[in-house]
Formats: sequence, C-alpha cells, structure tokens
Amino acid sequence: MYVNSITISMIIWIFFCSGCSSLFNLANNKPEKNILFKSLKYESDDFLKETNELQLNWEMNKLHLDMLIQKGAKWCFPAIVTQAVITQDRIAHELKDSLLIDAANGILIQHNRLNQLESRLNYVISKTSCQPPLQQDTFNQKITVIKKISNILNSDNQFAHDSSEINPKYMRKLAEAANLLLIHNYLNLSITGHSDSTGNKKYNEQLSMMRATQVKRYLCIFGLEPERIITHSLGESVPLFKGNSPEINLANRRVSIEIIPDWKDAFSMLKKDDYELK
Repeated sequence: MYVNSITISMIIWIFFCSGCSSLFNLANNKPEKNILFKSLKYESDDFLKETNELQLNWEMNKLHLDMLIQKGAKWCFPAIVTQAVITQDRIAHELKDSLLIDAANGILIQHNRLNQLESRLNYVISKTSCQPPLQQDTFNQKITVIKKISNILNSDNQFAHDSSEINPKYMRKLAEAANLLLIHNYLNLSITGHSDSTGNKKYNEQLSMMRATQVKRYLCIFGLEPERIITHSLGESVPLFKGNSPEINLANRRVSIEIIPDWKDAFSMLKKDDYELK
C-alpha cells in the first residue's frame, strides 16, 4: 500500500507544534525540544521507515500512559484511562495493517489527550489522593522486583562511541524501569559510568561521568526524585571484557546500575515470617 509521506509529515509536524506537558520537557526547561518523541523527518517515500517512526511514537505514547496509570490516573479518571488503552490498541492494529495515515492521526490525538490527562491528574493529586492502598510485597517479591529492574537498567547497547547520548532503545528501557521504581519507592540507584579503552584516561573518566549524569537526568525526567540517585565514574578501569575490538568496545561503553533497597523501610513493612530463614 503506497502512502503519501508528505501527508504523514504534516500530521507529525502539527503533533510537535502542539503543547507538550511537563513529561516531555527537558530537565533544563527548554520546551522547544521534545525528549521522548523522535522527530519524524521523511527524506524519501521509504514505507518501512515511515512505519518504524510511527511505531516508535506509538511506544512513547504507551510509556506516557503507563506512567500516568502508575501515578494514579486509573483511579482518578478510570473512564479516560480505559478509553486511552482502547485507543492504543486500535492504533497498534492500524500500524499492523499499514494504515499509516490513520495511525498518525490517532497518535497525534492520543498525545494531546495524554497531555490533558496529565495536567488534570497533577492538579488532582496536588489536592488529594485517589490511589488505593499499596499492597505490601513479601521479601521474595521484593527480590524479584530488584532483579527485574536491574536486568532492565543494565541491558547492553547503551551509548555510541565517544558519546554520552543515550541510544533510543536504552531510553525506552529507562522509562520502563522508572515506571517500576515509581511504584517501589523504597529502591534507590547507584549509577557508575564506564568507557572503552580508546582515548586517554582523564578524558574517559570525564566521559564516563557524563554518561552516568545523563542516565540520571532522564530517570528524573521520567519521574524519579534526584535524591534517590547517586552517580560515579570509573572510566576505562573496570571493563566488562578485555580487548579493543568493536564488539568489546560497544559492551564496555556503558553505565552499571546497582539497586540499593532501603532495607530498614522494606523490612518494617514485612512480617517476620516473610524473611525468616527456613
């Protein structure tokens, strides 16, 4: 099916000209750049590229919706959230069936509705709470959650060579982990930046710290409190693998993230039987 790229580009242009909520602003409050939605620049009638770009924006809408649900939107505005979930599913089917113009329109409308929902939710939760009481996790459940978040945050392919810019795939991982960390607020993070062995030692230490700081920055944009995150830099001194092949360097350009539970708080919510040795 041939799709008019100019038509889709116009829709997306309108998308980015619409107001973005606080979630999509940079940490330094420069609203002109959207940090979640990848700008769509169509240079040719490449059908596959158009589909992939729209798929990415659908995923960003989904992450936004998931975050709002975790903040309490499901309980404050159940009808709106239900409709948003239905809309996400419909757009997914449109993408699957290559109905790109319909999908682009749907993504635009969903984006604006989620911004409105976020604004209303922020107002409501500033006045009151409409979340049900959180269920207390058992000790084993806490360990499972910690392992899951650690696996998400320590996935591979995080940075390009000589760069602190986060790869889009890893950025989605950060958003996924942030949603879990917002629920399990007894967990804190220690982020350590690393580099590969190219370049001099001092530069690599600086680059490693920039990587750790950038990851912290995005996690805060996704909703985490800065005081829950500390950063360190080890440069090239602790590689995952020895050597300097392209594959090894890619693996060594990373941040390693340790999950630090507030065990005093965690244990205070548990019964003795939950963690007693048997």
